[in-house]
Amino acid sequence: MTKLHILGTGSAMVTKCYNTCFTISNMAGEHFLVDTGGGNTLLTNLEKLNIPITRIHNIFISHTHNDHIAGITWIVRAIAQSMINEKYFGNLNFFGHSDVLEVAKQICTLMLEEKFTRFFDDRIFFIPVNDNEKRSIIDCDFTFFDINSKKRLQYGFKLEDTEGITFTFIGDEPYKDELEKHCINSDFMMHEAFCLFEERDLFKPYEKHHTTVKEACENGRKLNIKNLILIHTEDKNYVSKPEYYCAEGRYFFSDNLIVPSDLDEIDLDIIKED
Repeated sequence: MTKLHILGTGSAMVTKCYNTCFTISNMAGEHFLVDTGGGNTLLTNLEKLNIPITRIHNIFISHTHNDHIAGITWIVRAIAQSMINEKYFGNLNFFGHSDVLEVAKQICTLMLEEKFTRFFDDRIFFIPVNDNEKRSIIDCDFTFFDINSKKRLQYGFKLEDTEGITFTFIGDEPYKDELEKHCINSDFMMHEAFCLFEERDLFKPYEKHHTTVKEACENGRKLNIKNLILIHTEDKNYVSKPEYYCAEGRYFFSDNLIVPSDLDEIDLDIIKED
């Protein structure tokens, strides 16, 4: 079955957890990495989840905010070193909008030695995707799309796996009506929820183009989502976050609400029956 491995659940300035990123993993043990967070905790959490970098051949970068892209230098360095040591077989492919990939490549070129970046365009490829472009990756059918960001160019995607399960990732901004065709009736959807609605005056999510648990759950209900995953959160009450977020969220969303912590695994087959 297809699984999500949650490497991080936090927003940009968290200190008690890692920035939001995750892998989509198939039965063959291949992992599609979605964003890289902001540092080398990415490598730590991959190791804790027993995900070898040698089984990561595809990476998606949603946008260029530092908490989503800065970890790229660590994953490129680790994989390139593994290539040098002849322990990594095949190529590494980065997917994203062309402007995002250009920034990603520049960051690596500035920060890494030539012995690592010499693999660019030879075994490490930066592959642009367009709005509504479809691709088959790790046995799943992906449709990439522009989320119509209010801050910075950002892409999300919808996938369908071999069992017909659908999962939609809309990045770290709220759902917008223009995305309905990608989100409606999804088995799983990942939606940012910066904080509790009752703490909106403390965290000011709307000033950052984010939402609260309340709005995220209202969106999930409106879109007939069966399993709603809340990510990209503050970390003030990190240990109690699943309890607090679920307590608020269940007032607005009656299906399966998932509030993961770092290092959680989510099977994409837990469909709540009516």
